[in-house]
Amino acid sequence: MNLKPLFGPWLEGDRTTFRLWAPAAERVDVVLDQPAPMHRTDDGWFEVAVNGVGRGTRYRFLIDGRTVVPDPGSHFQPEDVTGPSEVIVHDFQWQTADWKGRPWETCVFSELHIGTFTPQGSYRSVLDRLDHLADIGITAIELMPLSDFPGRWNWGYDGVLPFAPDSTYGRPEDLKALIDAAHSRGLMVFLDVVYNHFGPEGNYLGLYAPSFFTEAHTPWGSAIDYRVPQVRAFAIENALHWLRNYRFDGLRLDAVHAILQPGTPSVLAEMSEAVGALARETGRHIHLVLENDDNIASWLDPLTDPPQGRYRAQWNDDYHHAWHVMLTGERIGYYRDYEDAGRVLARTMSEGFGYQGEASPHRGGEPRGETSTHLPAIAFVDFIQNHDQIGNRALGERLTALAAPRAIEAALAVMLLAPAPPLLFMGEEWGAPEPFPFFCDFHGDLADAVREGRKREFAEAYARSGAAVPDPLSEDTVRLATLDWSKREAEPHRERLTLVQRLLKIRRDAIVPHLSELVPGAAEAAWQQPLLRARWTLRSGDSLVLHANLSDQPAAAPSGTVIDPLWGSFSEAMLAPWSVRAGWERV
Repeated sequence: MNLKPLFGPWLEGDRTTFRLWAPAAERVDVVLDQPAPMHRTDDGWFEVAVNGVGRGTRYRFLIDGRTVVPDPGSHFQPEDVTGPSEVIVHDFQWQTADWKGRPWETCVFSELHIGTFTPQGSYRSVLDRLDHLADIGITAIELMPLSDFPGRWNWGYDGVLPFAPDSTYGRPEDLKALIDAAHSRGLMVFLDVVYNHFGPEGNYLGLYAPSFFTEAHTPWGSAIDYRVPQVRAFAIENALHWLRNYRFDGLRLDAVHAILQPGTPSVLAEMSEAVGALARETGRHIHLVLENDDNIASWLDPLTDPPQGRYRAQWNDDYHHAWHVMLTGERIGYYRDYEDAGRVLARTMSEGFGYQGEASPHRGGEPRGETSTHLPAIAFVDFIQNHDQIGNRALGERLTALAAPRAIEAALAVMLLAPAPPLLFMGEEWGAPEPFPFFCDFHGDLADAVREGRKREFAEAYARSGAAVPDPLSEDTVRLATLDWSKREAEPHRERLTLVQRLLKIRRDAIVPHLSELVPGAAEAAWQQPLLRARWTLRSGDSLVLHANLSDQPAAAPSGTVIDPLWGSFSEAMLAPWSVRAGWERV
């Protein structure tokens, strides 16, 4: 079904219809060779159909005869966010047109940033590395945001034109070729999308549609008002655009706790319903994942396919934070909430959230979260590194610079052998040492504001490290973050890669086939320093059992009746330092 969109151009034959929602404008012209007046219709819409205009046509809108702006529904910006928009026809010839995706429980994520994943920093260059990901056991790649952002480099969270994949990385057909090639290798592709704010440069919506925003502010910009029907339609249509026109297998919604005016019913519920309808229409597996610092368990439903107004899973920051404190000893900022790291880690492995309504010291004693004990482990995406937790540090250090290799390998074994879908940050599989500091390409006062803001946020680190702190506006910082693929062939990186590959093979062959049979609410985990013990039970009565010694000293091994060991020995009376064992107890 190819529905006519509300936003962006619509091409029929050699006739293109241009539309713009501009309730605060008196007049709007579409600028082609010459400005052509658009007709005002109901509810602030302007529209005009132009003959003889087809694919590749570049256009802008002229607001009240004074200001030229790009189309907020633009599908491509070949000259960056302030340049003309281009009419794109989505008629790519998919070689994997019959691809239906993969079930949720099979997910093993590799999160990557297109611009720094390879030295070339393009969609096409990522395609050349897909065999590596498939061979080690990755089943899904998650791309950091692609919405058109200002300048030559950016993490992606400063996007201002959410329908347009950024031209820095290539053209729309290049992105589709990447997704097509991934599907041919059995890899799903997810996209990180941002519906809580727009970036600070290149967003003109406030000029002609100020009702897009409220007076409230998120940490990154004006809050979007999803009580307004046209604004709500913009976000939902955007989600469907990526899933339909680019055949992404899923979306990860960034920081939904910062959607301050979600409307009634919540835009999140309506978006999930719309995506569910697309999944039923096409017969595809489509998965929606949240990032939500509020730990709202009622949004999650990994077992209904597709979820009805809910989401498959949530990134589990509690899991990461507990591991980070345990591995590094850091207890500043939000890590102060994880003093009892072992206990929180055990809780995340058996119950999901570490905070389920308890007071959060970091948040001034405010309660955080909802009870999640009723949810199976596959409702939570677990990780020990991701772009945020690495990049939201002054130096952008990875765990390789902060923790001992044996401790990191134990954490990887626990994560990859437990039921929750795991996520690795690009290069983590071989212990990549490259940092991932924050970077953007603003200019003038905005660039100065970013520099000063980082210095205020990380004042202690700047005082301690001085010139060692990467300049977020420098191209050198982007190069610093770019993966060096040659390192994976040298020790100790080759050994780490072999370890991850072995763990993921066990996960694929012996664990994933049983994950759909997990009994919600039947998991158990306990922390008795230095031992972590966990058990997940299937409907058959069989249980996956995991034991870990998370210390530098040998420890007495827990007793058990495991008869199908998967990793490590269950016959030894002692567990070696930083060792992990996992296996099945069969009934």
